[in-house]
Formats: sequence, structure tokens, C-alpha cells
Amino acid sequence: MSYTQAVNYALSIKQCAQLIATIGKFNTVLVQGEMGIGKTAILWVLAKMFPDHLPIYFDGTTKDVGDMAIPMFASIGEDGVVRYATNEELGLHLGKPVILMIDEFGKCLPSVKNALAQLILERSLFGKKLHEDSFVFATTNLAVEGLGDLIPAHIRNRITTVTMRKSDNMEAIEYGIEHNFEPALLAWYKDTPQLFHSFQDYNSPNENPYINDPRDPSRIACFTLRSGEKANNILKQRDFIDDATLTASLMGTIGARGALDLMAYVQLSDQMPSPEDIKTDPTNAKIPTSPGAVCMVVYRALSIMDRESIKPWMVYLNRLPKEVQGLFVNGVRVKDYSKRDIVVTTKEYQEWCLANNYAISV
Repeated sequence: MSYTQAVNYALSIKQCAQLIATIGKFNTVLVQGEMGIGKTAILWVLAKMFPDHLPIYFDGTTKDVGDMAIPMFASIGEDGVVRYATNEELGLHLGKPVILMIDEFGKCLPSVKNALAQLILERSLFGKKLHEDSFVFATTNLAVEGLGDLIPAHIRNRITTVTMRKSDNMEAIEYGIEHNFEPALLAWYKDTPQLFHSFQDYNSPNENPYINDPRDPSRIACFTLRSGEKANNILKQRDFIDDATLTASLMGTIGARGALDLMAYVQLSDQMPSPEDIKTDPTNAKIPTSPGAVCMVVYRALSIMDRESIKPWMVYLNRLPKEVQGLFVNGVRVKDYSKRDIVVTTKEYQEWCLANNYAISV
């Protein structure tokens, strides 16, 4: 498949999860994609979709063929047959529906791939069978990344392979809002969409200094969704370390160029009024002078919104520029925004929508 074809038919994480939910009981879907883009998170998306299934994570890189099963010599009876005890991480012993993810399948030892071939095709291994309502899928990196992911043809012929694309910056912001990411990080996402590009979009690694590019092995750290979340963890502890230590730790997490750019947004965040200032005195709480800081205020509001905050927030919002007000409302209108009902059922929000010709969706 050419790169153009792969891009045209690459799926989002939600599309991958939906595909597995649809065919994963009888076809094993192999999700391939660049490192750090959230392939492993598919397991938890599926677990939310199927709360009665047990999610099981099987790390293929840590297994040898001897880890798959061991003979139970004590169980040999008059028939002289040796039976096997399978690895508990495969869930074959549970007798109930599971969601089995075989992670880093392309990096498994050849003997482990061969051992898993029967499970991938028939949902059984060493005489034990998964519950009939179980789902099985696997993940791997792209071969062009040079990380050692190799899958022989006879194994590929047993699976359904799809490519998972990177999230774009707006999808990453939606995720960050839901998980209370630092506003400075989300504002950086908004202004730097190239963080979410593929190295395959560029002729030279120098064209995008933020991301992983296997053509430049000198990059010991880079930005991915995964390292972005690690950067968020660091920013949450900002009050306990000085700026030099903060910058150094970010450099070691998302790379030097990304860390220096992100720190500029961190400095801007000092212009933001506190949530308590907005809640107690929305008519006088300070409004940042920087457009970037104003966006951070909106992202923070979307993340921490509750029933006590929404009314004073709407008073404060009306003091902000119209385009920023629209940014907030568009965030509320996102389908999966968890605090949507709190906002859209509030009288002040409804009045804003009517005054500004926005449809109210409850």
C-alpha cells in the first residue's frame, strides 16, 4: 500500500475501536500506527463500550515461547496425555468475556508469533478456548519507523490490518479538556498543529523539529500524544519546582524545541485570573491581554466546569471578545463533552445562544 493510500484510509482511534467492536469476535484486527499515538488506549475505549467484559493487556515484547504455557505433569492420567496451563494474561482460564489486546505484536519473538497464531485465528490455544463473546485485537508500529516490527505473510493472512492515524490538534484539545489538562498545554496544541503531523509528510526531518522522525536518530525526545500527557503531568507540579528544572524536565520529555515553545505559553498563563476570582467576582476578574492567555482561560473553564461555576462564568464570558466566546460555545457543542448538560441547561447560556443566533442543543 502506498503512503497516499494509507493516509486516505487511516482510521481514528474511535473508528478503530468501533471496527473491533463490530468484527473483533471473529476477526483479529491488527492496528498499526506510529509510536505514541494512543493505540494502547483502544483497550480502554472498548472497555467503556463493553463494561461486562474484562480488559486484558498482553505485552508481547516481554514473552518467550515458554511463557505461553507450561505442561501440567501432575495432571497426567491413565490416558497418558499432557495438558497445559496457559499464561493468565491471555484470559483463557476465565470462562467469561474478555477484551484481549496483544500489544507490540510485530516485536514478538517469531516463536511467540507462531504460538499466538492459533489464538488469533481460532480463539483457542493449548486446548483452551476464549469465551465466545470475547474480542481479540493486536497493535504494532509501522515498519517504516524502524522499530523492529515484522509480521510474516502467513500470520498477516489470518488478521485484518488497519492503519490508525494521528489525532489532530483539535481532537487532542477535546481529550485534554475531558482530562483536565493544563491550559497552557492546550493553547500550545491549538497554535501548533504540526505537533500532530506525521514524519512521512515531510521530505526532511528539519521541516518539523517537534515530532519523532526515524531519519534523525539524534532526537532523544520528541512530541507524541503520549509524551504530551507526560508533559501535562510535569506541568501539574509546576509550583514545586523552579523554571529551570521545569524546562529541563520538559526537554527530556517532549524535546528541546517543544519544551522552549511550551514554556512561553506557561509564562503567559500567569496572566490568567484564578477560577475563584471568576466565581466570586466575574464582573471585575482580570482579562488577560494576550490572546493565547485568553484561550487558556476558556480551555480551563471547559475542563473544570460545574453547576456552581457556570453562572458567574457566563457573566465573565460576555466580557471577552466575541471570537473567544465562540471558542467556548464550540467546545460545549462537542458531542462527547462530558459537562455539556451542565452548560446547555443553564438559563444564562441559553440567553447567550439566542442573542448570538446559536442553536441550543440539549
